[in-house]
Amino acid sequence: MNSLTPHSAARDALPRVLVIDDDRKLCRLIRDYLAPMGYAVEAVHTGPEGVERAVGEPWHAILLDLMLPGLDGFEVLKRIRAKVDVPVLMLTARGDEADRIVGLEMGADDYLPKTFSTRELLARLRAVTRRTGRSQNAETAADEEHVVGALRVRPASRTAVLGDVPLVLTPVEYDLLLSLAKACGRVKTREALLDEIRERDYDVFDRSIDVHISALRKKLDDDPKHPRFIRTVRSAGYMMVDPEDPE
Repeated sequence: MNSLTPHSAARDALPRVLVIDDDRKLCRLIRDYLAPMGYAVEAVHTGPEGVERAVGEPWHAILLDLMLPGLDGFEVLKRIRAKVDVPVLMLTARGDEADRIVGLEMGADDYLPKTFSTRELLARLRAVTRRTGRSQNAETAADEEHVVGALRVRPASRTAVLGDVPLVLTPVEYDLLLSLAKACGRVKTREALLDEIRERDYDVFDRSIDVHISALRKKLDDDPKHPRFIRTVRSAGYMMVDPEDPE
């Protein structure tokens, strides 16, 4: 197994993305961008490996290169579609319209040239998983309660409780809290948090993240100098920590 996501106790609960691409540098770039967004990213680098992993394990989505050693992306897609129903986003350095049409006709959910931006990749990935509604495992994980010490964040009802006290949160504060709780123990960059809020169409600007985090800390009775829950990581972003875990 070629895991690109850092080991974490919470890793199994994350939406899983398989990258099938022989460009190892690109795979690392995809990992580095998607991991802080709450995805567990793994990669293989040949067509046969891609088919084996794709049909042998549950995935939230698959990113599939067109040009692969062993089997090309079209053949890999054909074999995947014969076995499993999972969102597939095809990646290619070739921009020929005929290739795009063939890939979509064979069952790809979307198509991106390798000149894509990371934000475009994330938007397309979210779009195909929303449209297809195929990832029952990811949906189940999304509904699960996230527990961090005395804090409980409940996606199914969009509520949060600290001890026995319900927290009164704005929609933006709730989404930030859920994002941090899901990534407990891992740094979330300001850019990553901002992207998640923008996905909800909120009117925000870059430094507004700090304002919302400050409001969250007050509601969590969290001292920023000695945080129990939300720690500032200088020049990086924020990280949820479990106050009951030893340092």
